[in-house]
Amino acid sequence: MKYYIISGEASGDLHASNLMKALLHEDSNADFRFWGGDLMQAVGGTMVKHYRDLAFMGFIEVVMNLRTITKNLSFCKQDIETYNPDVIIYIDYPGFNLRIAKWAKQKGFKNHYYISPQIWAWKEGRIKDIKRDVDQMYVILPFEKHFYENKHNFPVHFVGHPLIDAIADRKQVDEFEFRKTHGLSKKPIIALLPGSRKQEITKMLTVMLSIVNDYPEYQFVIGGAPSQDFEFYKQFIKEANVHFLSNKTYDLLSVSSAALVTSGTATLETALFKVPQVVCYKGNWISYQIGKRVVNLEYISLVNLILDKEAVTELIQDDFNTKKLKTELNKILDTYERTKFFINYYDLEKDLGGKGASENTAKLIYNAINIGA
Repeated sequence: MKYYIISGEASGDLHASNLMKALLHEDSNADFRFWGGDLMQAVGGTMVKHYRDLAFMGFIEVVMNLRTITKNLSFCKQDIETYNPDVIIYIDYPGFNLRIAKWAKQKGFKNHYYISPQIWAWKEGRIKDIKRDVDQMYVILPFEKHFYENKHNFPVHFVGHPLIDAIADRKQVDEFEFRKTHGLSKKPIIALLPGSRKQEITKMLTVMLSIVNDYPEYQFVIGGAPSQDFEFYKQFIKEANVHFLSNKTYDLLSVSSAALVTSGTATLETALFKVPQVVCYKGNWISYQIGKRVVNLEYISLVNLILDKEAVTELIQDDFNTKKLKTELNKILDTYERTKFFINYYDLEKDLGGKGASENTAKLIYNAINIGA
C-alpha cells in the first residue's frame, strides 16, 4: 500500500521513522512518500520536504512566514493528489496537518493521525475539525484517551508512548569509549539540551552557558539538534569546559548526571533516561504573552503533565535567568533531591505503559485500511 506521511519536527521524524519500520513488518510492499527528516529517509521512500524548512516557532514567527506556509500547503495538496495514497498519516504538527486533513477528507482520502495535537492544552475548539476530518486517532499520553472519549465522545486508540521503544531499542553505550571518542574528561557531565529551532536555541543556550564557570568540577555538553550544524552553535561557546555533540542526545543522556532541558519532548526523554533535570523555556516576548493567555495548563513539561504534579522544576520566561538556574541546578546535584527524581520517574514510566507503540499503531493502521476504515 501507499502511505503519505507528514511530520514537521525532529521528534516527529523519530516517531514516524519507527512507525515506518513497523509498517514494513505489517506490509512488506509498503511505499512511503513523506515530509520529515533524516531518520525517515534512512528507512526508505521518497522525501518531499525536510522538516527544517517547515518549523516556525511562536505566533509572531508564524505570521512572518505565512507566505511560505501557504505555498507549502498548496504544494502538499498537489503532491498528495499526484501520489494518490491509500492513507495519509499525520504526525502531530497540527497547524499544517489539520488544514491538509480538511482538504484530504473532502477529496476522499483516509486520514489517520498518530500523536494527537495538544488540543487539551490550547485550541480545544479544534476537536470539531478532528471529529469531522480524522478517521482514526492514535494517542500516546494516558490522559488523552480520557480527554477525547469522556469529554468529547470521540473514540481514540491509546497505543503507548513511542519514546519507550526508541530508548529501549537503542544500542547501549560504553561510557569509557564514549568519553574517549568525543574528547570528554572523567568529570561528571551536565547535558544542555537547548531545543532544535534556531530561535529557541539562541534564547536558551545563552542563559544555560552563563553558569558554566561556576561549576569547574563538571563538564557541560551541548546536545546539538540534527537540523543545525556546529557553525551555528559555535558562536555561543566561550568556555573551555563546554563540549558539543551533534545528534547524540540519547548517548549523551545515558552518561549524564544532570540536564538543563528546553521544554518539549526532550523533557520526557531525559526522564526516561532517569536524569535529574531543570526544565527551561524562554520565547519571543509577544508570543509568550499571547500564549499564556490561551494555554490552559498548570505545567509546560510533559513530565509534570503526565504525573499531574511538579516533579521537575520549570523555569519559564523571566524566571529562566542565571541566578535561578544555578539555584535549581544545585538542587538536582544534591544526593537527597536526586532520589525524589528517580521515584517520580519510575511512576512516570509506569503510567506510559510498556513497549510497542509503533507496532500497535502500525497494526491498527494496516488493518483499518484493509477493511476500509
